Amino acid sequence: MSDKPQSAAPAAGPLAGLRILDLSTVVMGPYATQVLADLGADVIKVEPPAGDNMRAVGPMRNPGMGHIYLHLNRNKRSIVLDLKTPEGLTACLKLAEDCDALLYNIRPQAMARLGLSYEAVAARNPRIIYLGAYGYGEAGPYAGRPAYDDLIQGQTGIAALSAQQSADVPRYAPLTLADRAVGLHVGIALLSAVLHARGTGRGQQVELPMFEGMAHLVLGDHLGGATFDPPMGPAGYARLLAPHRRPYATADGYICLLIYNDKHWRNFFDLIGRPELSQDPHFSSHGARAAHISEVYAFVADVIAARPSQDWLEGLARADIPASPLYTVDDLLQDEHLAATGFIRTMDHPSEGPIRTTAPLGKYESTPTSIRRPAPRLGQHSREVLAEAGYDHACIDALAARGITHDGND
Repeated sequence: MSDKPQSAAPAAGPLAGLRILDLSTVVMGPYATQVLADLGADVIKVEPPAGDNMRAVGPMRNPGMGHIYLHLNRNKRSIVLDLKTPEGLTACLKLAEDCDALLYNIRPQAMARLGLSYEAVAARNPRIIYLGAYGYGEAGPYAGRPAYDDLIQGQTGIAALSAQQSADVPRYAPLTLADRAVGLHVGIALLSAVLHARGTGRGQQVELPMFEGMAHLVLGDHLGGATFDPPMGPAGYARLLAPHRRPYATADGYICLLIYNDKHWRNFFDLIGRPELSQDPHFSSHGARAAHISEVYAFVADVIAARPSQDWLEGLARADIPASPLYTVDDLLQDEHLAATGFIRTMDHPSEGPIRTTAPLGKYESTPTSIRRPAPRLGQHSREVLAEAGYDHACIDALAARGITHDGND
């Protein structure tokens, strides 16, 4: 399916009319605003003259248009402003006057040094939501520490949990898990605060720290016995930590399989010709299986290894037991379901040519979403956005001549 965006197309989606001034960079903040932009928000991406760091991460066809950047910044407008200059600061504050929210991901003290403290921004727009999405909450001793996805995965136990499950060395999840998981929290927080501001006419500061956000996610699963005071056992969710909780090796490959409830187990035992195991103390109930989860997974692993993948997938489907093939990323791109739903799309980018991307997530009957704009070139919309803020051509030309802004052609 092809999606050809038009830069002049009107806003679409359930968040049409929401305007966000996005000063964030790298992944977490841009991912949050990417989701909101797909839903119709007008996201004005403010970039320094050198651009967002993710522009430089290849592969890429043209400088400054790296693949990760392309997938984090569609449906946004890019304006270049040198915020370290008085004129760049003035322009940023002028833009904030007409925005519902301002998102940033540096320390509040650094924002204040730029002249963009909450007090300075709220003086221009008392209804604005001023959302800081950075590494650690300002009330704790880690405030101000640098925070990147790998560091947060390590500090919230994810790498250690991987080693605990596999008896291997600690490993990070092979995706920007912390950035994207907390990025969703950022989007929810922004929308919640905007909803309150629209109801009351009063904006507010919001803090959404990455460390606390991922700790929230990890502890939700792994508090375990430490939930109780005094503890009723060790922390950790035993099912998730079982060594054999991984794709099962078959006679010729791997499959993904979850035999979960009592009905699934009865059907599985019938499928393998061992119906009497339904009465075995290790398998007879959910509680019994949980108490012996490592042995249970090991038993299944031994059974699955005896037959080819396709035989298992067909038999498990007949038995109504949840199972799926093990995909590579290349397999995912060829998946028939994603093709049928139009989720993987090919679009023509004005500067990058044909690119593949994912569709906006979800379907909205009355307010459909769309890819309205491709990921912008650095400063592509500088003149357009400044003109909307009241700057005339001569003023914009003067800012461009001094390097305070540019549109990629200056």
